[in-house]
Amino acid sequence: MTIVAAEKLQGLLSELADIETITDPSEVAKLSLDFYHYSPVLSRQLSDKRGDVVVRPANEQEVQRVAAACAKWRLPLTVRGAGTGNYGQCIPLAGGVILEMSKLNQVIWAKPGLARVQAGIKLAAIDKHTREMGWEIRMAPSTYRTATIGGFIAGGSGGIGSVTYGQLLDRGNILGLRVVTVEEEPRILELRGDDVFKVSHAWGLTGIITEVEIPLAPAYPWAELIVAFPPEGGFMPCARFGQALAAADGILKKLISLHAWPIPSYFAPLRGYLPEGSAVALLMVAECSLEPLLELIREHGGQVVYNKTAQEAAKGISLGEFSWNHTTLHCRSVDPNLTYLQSIFPPDRELKLVQHLYEYFGDEVLMHLEMIRLGGQAIPVGLQIVRFTTEERLNEIMRYHEAQGVFIANPHTFILEEGGRKVMDPRQVRFKEEVDPYGLLNPGKTRTWQGRASA
Repeated sequence: MTIVAAEKLQGLLSELADIETITDPSEVAKLSLDFYHYSPVLSRQLSDKRGDVVVRPANEQEVQRVAAACAKWRLPLTVRGAGTGNYGQCIPLAGGVILEMSKLNQVIWAKPGLARVQAGIKLAAIDKHTREMGWEIRMAPSTYRTATIGGFIAGGSGGIGSVTYGQLLDRGNILGLRVVTVEEEPRILELRGDDVFKVSHAWGLTGIITEVEIPLAPAYPWAELIVAFPPEGGFMPCARFGQALAAADGILKKLISLHAWPIPSYFAPLRGYLPEGSAVALLMVAECSLEPLLELIREHGGQVVYNKTAQEAAKGISLGEFSWNHTTLHCRSVDPNLTYLQSIFPPDRELKLVQHLYEYFGDEVLMHLEMIRLGGQAIPVGLQIVRFTTEERLNEIMRYHEAQGVFIANPHTFILEEGGRKVMDPRQVRFKEEVDPYGLLNPGKTRTWQGRASA
């Protein structure tokens, strides 16, 4: 840190003396990072990035004061939820202030079908509150127990529940956002309708989310099952079953997570249930839908090897914690040389492209699919497990997928436009000009803004 920067930081800390701050280098380092190490590329690029101080506001008024002080002293400001992201969304590239939101953790109100909550509340805490009246959040990442709603909306896209309700970018899955601007006199803005997309999945670049209003879903008792398919059939019988189940609108489901062998061998807590060499489907299905589900399983040649009622599943591990990017976590806990892709397959009930890529890459790219709804259709998205060799080979694998018509949301970059967005939403660019005139929010994460700032 330069002398000038140190003086600015000291000035900021003096103004915020009555707000909780953390300056201990080891604690600041811990709160500067997320799960970027899933990517060997990001591990090299981001391992030394740190903030200078962590500020933990207790309410929205304190958030405004932090924003005002950062604007006054021109210090970078990076908002942090629980740090459960995987590609450096909340890692500060330019030092400065980390705004840690965990104290804003209250349900403001909840009623059938709707909830208003503070941005720092954990997703599991929302469900604990709303399930008392028979409702739950529509979708959540596999980090459901620890992730915050603000972090999920700022950095996530979908997850458990997306097989029914689509993704966060689908109109109606975010109803309202309350946002603090970063100016000498910060404003509080209420965004509703399509205006929420000015801030959602923008990695905290376009305002500080303090409150979220979301729709809720009926909280069915979710049974959890694992269905195994004979080894001689490979992965495709499992994939076709998953496609058929996702398209079966009469069966109420929350999770269809599909794994080619040897991915199941990395699931240590489940190993006793999983037949050697078998592809498996991890399912969360409403108990009232079990009878038609079992018929569909028999039709596709599967075998139920794990079956827990909702009550039993609530007491121990959840299959959701082996799905989405928790799959990557379990694989990497055994073999740190494994990494992953993030992909969206085009609609195709016959899954010809899935089969081609499964056979083309073989053991180098292990097939892991999650079924979601996109544009009203049931499709697979991939979080394939990759045996990493070099960055060049990793890029070749991604380019081959794209050449075949698979959309790749590159999880090996910290630049917004190089990942899932490809281009920064023009609405977000215009909104950033309005709410962050000095470009202090999470600097270095977007080429669009950097290009405008240097023009």
